Amino acid sequence: MISDEQVIWIEQVNYLGDFRLALFFNDNTSQQIDFFPFLSSSRNPLIRKYLDIEEFRKYSLDAGDLEWNDYDLCFPIADLYENRISR
Repeated sequence: MISDEQVIWIEQVNYLGDFRLALFFNDNTSQQIDFFPFLSSSRNPLIRKYLDIEEFRKYSLDAGDLEWNDYDLCFPIADLYENRISR
């Protein structure tokens, strides 16, 4: 759990295959996250477009945030840190 005084950001992202990414945080913790359940359960076409693996793989890190297409898709750091993304 992140404390109120601790600032967490993502330092590195590795593509693991399919819709899975390994995220490495500045406090030396990491998470392996499968984004497929989130993407496939969404009814929003702006989110579902990332079920196209080529679109999904266009992620980037911006000032410690994981994002796609200039923040078209992004998640709160705390949710990524705790591996609890939801729709």
